[in-house]
Amino acid sequence: MAVSVDIKKLLEAGAHFGHTSSRWHPKMAGYIHSKRAGNHIVDLVQTVKAIEKALPVIEETVAAGKQVLLVGTKRQAKDLVKKAAEETGMPYVTNRWVGGMLTNTTTINGRIKYLQDLENKMASGELESRFNKLEVQRFQEEIEQMNLLYGGIKDLRGKPGLVYVTDVVADHLAVKEARRLGVPVVGVVDTNADPTPIDYVIPANDDALKAIQLLLDYVVEAINAGKAKQKKEKAE
Repeated sequence: MAVSVDIKKLLEAGAHFGHTSSRWHPKMAGYIHSKRAGNHIVDLVQTVKAIEKALPVIEETVAAGKQVLLVGTKRQAKDLVKKAAEETGMPYVTNRWVGGMLTNTTTINGRIKYLQDLENKMASGELESRFNKLEVQRFQEEIEQMNLLYGGIKDLRGKPGLVYVTDVVADHLAVKEARRLGVPVVGVVDTNADPTPIDYVIPANDDALKAIQLLLDYVVEAINAGKAKQKKEKAE
């Protein structure tokens, strides 16, 4: 997939606005264009190159039948990430990264199995037939609470092929666990973050809604291209 990344759209989305220069990470120096009114400005030429480098990796991961785990737990990102994940049928984490989500599969799989069991019993009416209204209500609340934590990874098939992180500072635990398992990370890295642990650094504003959405749009496009490629290869 040869995607033409529009630098003008990135500019309009505010992807170039970094953090205040006093909060910068020295290892981001190579991605910074200039300083304006005490804030660093991201070099969008580098951002375009980074996106164009990351998207084929996402596409090939999906074409190979692997999943892309989308992560965004900060307030601005969570709804956008969930929508992108649901559109593409990919796993996601948007509420809180529970320690061990990728590395402690025995415990996490146990929690998901328990959740799915509760959901099945609720749907079949088994809980309603065995418990009173108050107890059923408590089970429903437990299901809702667990879905906040595990709902997005119920269909995660083992280790994901790649992790996409919308803010590598807010979701440093996701980055850490992915690295421990050798799972590549595509991460949006603002001027205050360390790019070193990220395999595919996308230097950009990680706070602006429009920037988060635009980058996710590109990711969704790459995932869909990967699916189409996989379907075509299967047909052949």
